[in-house]
Amino acid sequence: MTSKNIGGGQKILVVDDEHMSDLMRSVLRRLETDGFKPVVVAPEGPHVTGDDYETQTLFAMETERPSAVLLDVRFGEYDSDRFKGLSILKKIAERDSAMPVLMFTQYTQGPYRDTAVSASLSVSASVDFIDKLASPEEVVLRLRRLIGSAPETIKIGSLFELDPENAAVYAVNDGRRDLIREIQGMKLEILNELASAMYRSEGELVPFSRLERFSEGEDSRASLRVRIRELKVSLGKAVSREFGANELIINVRNRGYRLVNPTD
Repeated sequence: MTSKNIGGGQKILVVDDEHMSDLMRSVLRRLETDGFKPVVVAPEGPHVTGDDYETQTLFAMETERPSAVLLDVRFGEYDSDRFKGLSILKKIAERDSAMPVLMFTQYTQGPYRDTAVSASLSVSASVDFIDKLASPEEVVLRLRRLIGSAPETIKIGSLFELDPENAAVYAVNDGRRDLIREIQGMKLEILNELASAMYRSEGELVPFSRLERFSEGEDSRASLRVRIRELKVSLGKAVSREFGANELIINVRNRGYRLVNPTD
């Protein structure tokens, strides 16, 4: 696998008021080299504050649909912004509790470390810290681990097998794999997102916000429901089954979807 394929085009939202520094430029270049698409939050104006970064970060969460966030803890030189990144972290977790966040900080040691760590533990999000002076290679490695990488193929029970690299889904019967040709495009992307989450942690919920980026039209939630229904029908036809509401792909009301292994 080449380095360009590692990130798979996943967007990384970069929220750091020093994004123009040599250090951050190196990180951005490394992200691009490894196949990620960095999206830099850069408010404009004569007196940009941490609040401006917070507002634009939340806006970018909705418009860019990133796979992870690289977030600095401190913004500006004022004491009031010493932990502004933690405030932004809480807002991110409120919008998408499953969003992986890697926090860039100079507080990995010293008197403020406990404050930073305690604050991060108070939110229900996947959070990790890394020293601001860490190498670009280490930053990208930590991001990859935080996002979670799936194996070359993902088995969904004993009935299906997903091959993300070749954009294919197979029905498995007596050791034989039959390609399910109907599952392509958005349906394949949705299944890949659900299967990757299940691989990372069985029972993991994928929020609507992470799946709606694969929808289209003015009502993305309604479009997503249609795609999920079509996906379940296609998978069911491939194994001569009809999956019910509480089988295979489950809608968790007002939260998202969960992929579960089907019974034989």
